Amino acid sequence: MDPRVHIRATEILARGKATTKKVTFDYRAHDGNTVVSTREIYDRGDAAAVLPYDGARGTVLLTRQFRLAAWLNGQQDPLIEACAGLLEGIDAESRIMREAEEELGYRLRNLRQVFEVFSSPGILTEKITCFLASYSSADKVSQGGGLHQEGEHIEVLEPLLEEAMTLIETGVIVDAKTVALLQKAHLQFGRVAL
Repeated sequence: MDPRVHIRATEILARGKATTKKVTFDYRAHDGNTVVSTREIYDRGDAAAVLPYDGARGTVLLTRQFRLAAWLNGQQDPLIEACAGLLEGIDAESRIMREAEEELGYRLRNLRQVFEVFSSPGILTEKITCFLASYSSADKVSQGGGLHQEGEHIEVLEPLLEEAMTLIETGVIVDAKTVALLQKAHLQFGRVAL
């Protein structure tokens, strides 16, 4: 346990696909003073995301889908994102390989973890394990599109990496994990194969 933090009380506010908690805690700040705070925390578990890259053609696989939370905050168009999914008790590598087949329709190769990020650490416990992988047209196993019984209606996109970078600059790609993965891919390979 971290000696700087002491949990005083935890109250469950809501349970569903995730749990919302109100946590009251003591925190010893950098100046040595102890601060008592209360925060609402949303816990839906951890996730994994992948950006597949075809080094021969310089393309990446992305998804486009409607996201209600983003829409409620003014995002009128469906979001363009890296393939991702909640772990739900499965290790990150196994989960993202399964998600890639369901959402993208590809069996990925050379899966490599590149970083972990907290998506919104002020309120969410979610940590996303991010991967790069390679693929080619020979790795296509289905049309993708996600699981309709889970309410997924996903369009698969295959832009050039350079085109995807332009979509960040023009404000079309606004999803944080996707921006980070595209920047990592651009820095790492440009047009070099995985």
